[in-house]
This record gives sequence, structure tokens and C-alpha cells, in this order.
Amino acid sequence: MTSTKAIRSKYRWVIAGLIFFITLINFIDRSAISFIRDQLKAEFHFNDTEFGLILSAFSVGYMVLTFLGGWLVDRIGTRVVWPLAAIGWSICVAFLGFATGFWSFILLRLALGVAEGPHFPAMSRSISNWLSPSERARALSLGLVAIPLSSVIGAPLTSYLVADYGWRAMFFIISSIGIVWGIVWFFLFRDRPEESKYVNEAERLYISPPPLKKEETQNIPKCWKSLLTHPVLIVNNIAYFAFGYMLFFTTLWLPGYFLSQHGLNLKAVGWYLTIPWLAGAAFLKAGGILSDYLFKKTGKNRIARSHIIWGSQLLAGICFMILSFTNSLPMAILFLSLGIGFGLMPQSAFFSTNIDVAKERAGTAQGVTSGCLAFAGIIAPALTGWLVDITGNFQAAFMLLAGFTFISVVAVILFHHPDRKWVLRTS
Repeated sequence: MTSTKAIRSKYRWVIAGLIFFITLINFIDRSAISFIRDQLKAEFHFNDTEFGLILSAFSVGYMVLTFLGGWLVDRIGTRVVWPLAAIGWSICVAFLGFATGFWSFILLRLALGVAEGPHFPAMSRSISNWLSPSERARALSLGLVAIPLSSVIGAPLTSYLVADYGWRAMFFIISSIGIVWGIVWFFLFRDRPEESKYVNEAERLYISPPPLKKEETQNIPKCWKSLLTHPVLIVNNIAYFAFGYMLFFTTLWLPGYFLSQHGLNLKAVGWYLTIPWLAGAAFLKAGGILSDYLFKKTGKNRIARSHIIWGSQLLAGICFMILSFTNSLPMAILFLSLGIGFGLMPQSAFFSTNIDVAKERAGTAQGVTSGCLAFAGIIAPALTGWLVDITGNFQAAFMLLAGFTFISVVAVILFHHPDRKWVLRTS
């Protein structure tokens, strides 16, 4: 007969659920401005280049703090850093409702990016501490699937709030949820499972892996220099830049694409966008499940992580290339859904690679990786706005997106070998 003590509690999945929820809110907050492009252009006489610069300002602030945010998460802990960040960015979102012109939007989007900087490092560190290696990709995919679902929920929600109450009220309404989450997280979360009263001994032992052998610890990055020069992490960051370019392009410019290229109204755009983002959510979750399955079967990170990354990105690049030549709305929806789906599929593999290679510095490693995503977030919105202004359409923008994705595919095929033993210099 199984004793009660031997039955594992499952509080780690409560933590994963809280991570999913705040990521959902995080992306609704950062991308809500994309639904008021036409309103801002009419009210403040912005062109697409200026609107693109406003979108890019977020990533300038994000890149400034995501490196430091990863270090803070590893140093102080996610129990304190994450709720402070959530409350901070929620306040910034509310103040966007008071913006009066180009520079006020720039400064507030910059501040929003600074406040959101610790988000993904906090996610990586939390999952590194709370989930076993065989569950990490699934847990990450649960948290990260909130990114496409934020558009499934946020697109119709935000578009209806703007249409019915105005863009200023929309910012006020959506800003409150992150503050509530910050309070809940602080009281329910502990930085390590053994510090939580909700985790029994069986679950704690299941989460905690056996100690590494001495020769295995020599391959773990232990300082900034080793994190920045580890070959696998370098390639992971290059590939994540391409992923970030796709993510910022699609979350911030797709409403404008459907409004200008297909003549839809704002409410219709909100509903049409649920289709590709639902596909993205399904593919992302499937990627996490497949990655963990392959890891269990083979024990090889090259198979479970690397092959998923380059294979998915190759298919995504092909879909975006086809989309650049498509004028039909049904075909655009089809290839956009497949492009976003395959593009999001490897996201948990990116995060898992950082944890696999640098577990004890998972927050800092993810901070570096998120910095590459932030750099893509600076380039993608501004460059897209400029290309749309000079060409009058989105064809060149989609082709450039596909080009960055193909570069990533080549880099991962050639150099992404997380199972290889690397000689690391730590001084």
C-alpha cells in the first residue's frame, strides 16, 4: 500500500500556472499599442516610421534592463524581483493613457521596456528551480504559450475596448491586472521548493536532481565571460534574435498589415488575428511536449533542442517567404498561421538550452538571450515602419523576416551542439 508521504504534491504546476498567467498579461500590456496605430496617426499625425520608432522604444528600455534583470533574479530571487517588475510595468501602461505626443509615447514605452526587463530571466530561474529536467520544456511551453494566447485574448479584447471606450481608457483598464498578480505571487511563491509549505518531501526530491559529477561541473558557465563566450549560448542567442524579430514583427505590425493590406476594420482585425495566434499556441505547446519526449527517449539535447529549433525555423521562413507574395486574405491567414506556428514552436527549446547549459546561472543566461530578443525588438518595428513607408506594402518586410530566419537555421545546424564538452575559460 502506497503511503501518503510517497505521493508527490503537484504545487510546481501551480507555480507554472502563475507563470503562464503573468506572461499572458505581460504580452497584452506590451502589444496593446499596436491596435491604436490608426487612432494615433489621426490624432497626432504620426507616419508609419514615427509609429515604428514608438514601438521600438520599448525594446531599447527592455535591452537596458534585461541583462541586469537576469543578474538581479539570480542574486535576489524571483519572489521579490518579479512582482516589483509587474507592478512597475502596470503603472507604465496606465500612464500611456495620459500621453500627449510623440516624445511622451517614446519615454513611456522606454520605461515600460525597462520594467519588463526581468520577466523572462525570472521565468527561466523559477522553472530551473521548480521543475525537473524531464519536465522543463513542457513547463516552459505552458508559460510561453501565453505569448500567442495573449493575442488570441488580447486582440479582440483590446480592439473592442478601443472601439467602444477609446484608446486612453483601454490602457487604464488593462493596467490593473499585473498589480494584483504581483501581490499574489509574493505570497504564494518561494525561490526554492524546499522553502514552500505547499511542497511535500516526495515532490521536493523529484524536483531536485542528483548532484553533478566533478567533471560535469567543468562544463557549466560560472561567470559573465563564460556566459558570453560559450559556443552553444552564442548560437542560441543568434537564433533567438531571429525568433525575436519574428515575434516583434508579428505582435506589433500584424494589425496594421490587415488594416492597410486587406481593408479590414479594427474589430474584424481583432477576430481574424485569433486564428494565427491559436495556431501559434498549439504549435508552441506541441514543441515543448516533443522536446521533452525526445529528451526522455534519447537523452540528447542536440536531438531534443537543436533539431527542433532549426527544423521549425526553416518551415517558418518558407511560410513567410510565400506570404510575401500572397494577396488573398484566406491564403494570407493560412501561411501566417503556419509561419507563426512554426516560428513559435522552438521557443521552449531556446529556454531549455539556457537551463541545460547554465542551470545555476539560468536567470543571467536568459537575460543575455532576452537582450538579443530586445535588440531584434528595436530593429523590427522601426525597420518595418520604414519599409512600409517607402514601398507602400509589407512584401519587403516579410522577405526580410524570412531572411533572418534562414540565417538562424544555418547557424544552428552548424554550431548548436549542447551535448558537446566545451573547454571554458572562467577568468
